[in-house]
Amino acid sequence: MSGLGITRRRMRNTRLTGTGFSSPEEAVGWHLAMQAQDYGPAKWSIGQRSKGLMDADLDEALAAGSIVRTHVLRPTWHFVARDDLRWLLALSGPRVQQGNAGRYRELGLDARTRARAEKVIVSALEGGNRLTRREIAAVLDDSGIDRSGQRMPYFLSHCELEAVIGSGGLAGKQQTYALLDERVPAGGRFDRDDALVELVRRYLTSHGPATVKDMSWWSGLTMADLRRGLELLGEEVRSEEADGMVLWSIASDDSPPSAARGVQLLQTYDELVVGYTESRFMGDSGAEKARAAWSDRTYPSGVLLLNGRIGGHWRRTIERTEVPIEVHLYQKPKLADTKALGAAAARLGRFLGMSVTLDVRRF
Repeated sequence: MSGLGITRRRMRNTRLTGTGFSSPEEAVGWHLAMQAQDYGPAKWSIGQRSKGLMDADLDEALAAGSIVRTHVLRPTWHFVARDDLRWLLALSGPRVQQGNAGRYRELGLDARTRARAEKVIVSALEGGNRLTRREIAAVLDDSGIDRSGQRMPYFLSHCELEAVIGSGGLAGKQQTYALLDERVPAGGRFDRDDALVELVRRYLTSHGPATVKDMSWWSGLTMADLRRGLELLGEEVRSEEADGMVLWSIASDDSPPSAARGVQLLQTYDELVVGYTESRFMGDSGAEKARAAWSDRTYPSGVLLLNGRIGGHWRRTIERTEVPIEVHLYQKPKLADTKALGAAAARLGRFLGMSVTLDVRRF
């Protein structure tokens, strides 16, 4: 399997090509978790994989609690569907908490201090209250709890990883927190092997083909855990070799991928980018330029795919009446490329409900 063939399969499996999703819950559930570090662009990752969704639809789903934005997997924010959150936190939360242990010590956040802050936060949120980070900070101040510096974000992260709080939707432009018990049903009996199997199955369904190291990066779990999941899946998965790496897929994912035509504007933390580590851009001739652009902050960090290959970088700026889009291409575009770029920009504009302008430059 060539590098381009693998990219095409990944694009199909993550639904950048083929049939789009009909709801935010369907898109997020398919991927199991989608990185949501930067909230606005993260919504676009869902929108560009869906049919007819608008930016505001994602805000509504978050407010309703059908998807939750919280710390899970690696120590960063992800979107997770409500029905998956409990078992996924039970699987990955202890691992992330273990990784945070050193930082807790540096900040003087021992178990007693974290428990005290947790109790105060829970009390403030009870009864359906939804509070912004600033409002929670005021509650901690009133209780005499030092939340200076990085102590505040680690208090909140602790509560998220312990399945105490999660996203509560927007208050104006500010994110709020709410009690998870008031928004997400209690989970059933947790079985670790079952959870490992489900995580590996869902990751390979939406991200495959991928290596075990890719899966470990994405999930934050050990490679031993993930090999256990592959072993339990048995004939449901298969492996193949490419560029000296062993890539795993769902066994039924064996149909030839269609050609990836046109332009996809991927935000910096899109799953097609951050869902992998060692095989992120395998076989792509644009990989070297992509890495160079990431190390040079003067260039946009969004990845532009052109016919399934890395064709350049892009960024958007949300202004009051329009959305300027700045594009840096590796090569002079052909007429068909220019039309495809215009179509991709127009789709982003429809998602945002705003007009767009294009500024195309050479890298």
